Amino acid sequence: VQLQASGGGLVQAGDSLRLSCAASGRTFTNWNMGWFRQVPGKEREEVATITWNWGTTYYAGSVKGRFTISRDNAKNTVYLQMNSLKPEDTAVYYCAAKPGGARQYTYWGQGILVTVSS
Repeated sequence: VQLQASGGGLVQAGDSLRLSCAASGRTFTNWNMGWFRQVPGKEREEVATITWNWGTTYYAGSVKGRFTISRDNAKNTVYLQMNSLKPEDTAVYYCAAKPGGARQYTYWGQGILVTVSS
């Protein structure tokens, strides 16, 4: 199984950015997908998650109303649309996948850096 993340970069505060995570290697029916982020010296933060079948979403309070997670089942791809970016959104972002009902995420993509300048 591979999760290939893309779309990171350097933007200014207030800008938008869309991250993509292409999953391959198995069928992801009944799997949940998530986006996480981590800043050096801090714990990894769960940013947003989505169920593969029903599209039920969860957002961290710090991004609610600004970020939107979505998925394209036909393309096995999950997206994170990030609007009104703030400098505090600067982090390495990771996508991850786990079977529905599992406690921990099983597969992780490579981290991609998002830098928001003030």
